[in-house]
Amino acid sequence: MRPKIVVIGAGSYFFGRPVIWNVANSPIMRGGTLTLVDTNPNTVKTMVGLAEKTFEAVSAPTRVIGTTDRREALVDADFVVLAFSDRNAHFRGVDCTIAEKYGVRMCSGDTIGPGGVFRALREIPTLLAIARDCEQICPSAWLLNFVNPSTVLGMTLMRHSSMRSFAMCDSLHEPYVRLRYLKEAGILPENADSVPSEIEARLDFVIAGVNHLTWILRFTYDGRDMLPVLKEKLAVRAAEERKAFGPTEAGEAGRTDDNTYSKAKYNAAYSLELMEIYGAYPACVGHTKEYVPFYQGIGVSSVDPEPLKVFDSAERETAMAERMAETAAYAEGKKPIAEFLESGKGDHATDIIEAMWGNLGKSFYINTPNRGAVTNMADDAFLELRCDLDMHGPRPQPVGVMPRGLRGFQETVIDTHELTVEAAVSCDRDVLLRAFMSDPLIHNVSDARAMIAELLEAERDALDPRWYR
Repeated sequence: MRPKIVVIGAGSYFFGRPVIWNVANSPIMRGGTLTLVDTNPNTVKTMVGLAEKTFEAVSAPTRVIGTTDRREALVDADFVVLAFSDRNAHFRGVDCTIAEKYGVRMCSGDTIGPGGVFRALREIPTLLAIARDCEQICPSAWLLNFVNPSTVLGMTLMRHSSMRSFAMCDSLHEPYVRLRYLKEAGILPENADSVPSEIEARLDFVIAGVNHLTWILRFTYDGRDMLPVLKEKLAVRAAEERKAFGPTEAGEAGRTDDNTYSKAKYNAAYSLELMEIYGAYPACVGHTKEYVPFYQGIGVSSVDPEPLKVFDSAERETAMAERMAETAAYAEGKKPIAEFLESGKGDHATDIIEAMWGNLGKSFYINTPNRGAVTNMADDAFLELRCDLDMHGPRPQPVGVMPRGLRGFQETVIDTHELTVEAAVSCDRDVLLRAFMSDPLIHNVSDARAMIAELLEAERDALDPRWYR
């Protein structure tokens, strides 16, 4: 027996193609059913075409279904993966542009700050509608959220749905995250593609925190602390970044014409400083640098190396259009499917599904209630933790204590996320203001009120009508 996997949001920029590649290459999933759901019929046609050509090329006996009717798709589902979004890049651009007017700079704009709050307000009504459909049609299925803000939507399912669920983010995709740091520390060679059991037995490697605010808390090998080694490598990369993006020898201002993606720019420099402040290594700095107020441009002294570069929605929309055009070329036979198979890779969600269904005994980073893993945080704190898992669900591995400084930071973000859930479910403007004022990026009540009013008006057609009662 093979699983039926339903993907809602099959045209996802990050997820759509990898799930097809993974199902085609997995002996556990390839004999089942893959149902691709999207509100855009042309997207459904393209993704089904890609899946059919891929499965045919590898002789995978996988049934492919494409539909715009999600309720029809949910019948007999074993796993429902959520990858939908409502005009993602467009509205992130709206969020970031309005926030920047009030001095809030977001390099991603989909998890924390005004952008994270308002993306949650846009996505949660659809999330809960899907969850209600699942409760009626496939109540024994696992509901896996891959939509940002991952923690907020995961909390929403935990508190407002009876479905078995958890949330995911590919920023800590195993085994690649472990491999990355073992290679960086010189423990494994660059061509390693797995962590040998004898290495694992000598390793103490712990990452924990709220999604996108995760930290390497411990990294020892044979009893040696490897965090100083990572710090040395950061210092080298930070110097290289400053040379590439910094002022010229004549003392001119730093470059403003570079096209470095906002989530990638100066990441080593920001990481190095965050490591010096907190004594832990930021494991997702492209997002984490957006969570702290240090790089917002606030204060008397200038920000070193510079305030955050703001998310470029036009750049993302162009990238999404190019990727979909390439996908259509594969689906229509204009590009060889062998090229897709050779260049493709798997994804976090279907790796997890494969491990659960096949009882493979693998561990993955999953957003789930703490359940005592971090001993000085609440059991229901929704954290990204390395978990053992099977068809009974994830079980967080022990972490220990979250260090002071980081713990307070984590609790602030958790409160912001919890209040965002409450605001999205109730459409209560008082609770929404409370969520804003709990957010680490908001420093002025009048600005918060103005941002809320402006964002509610700009995104009226994407938000729950109850906001306008």
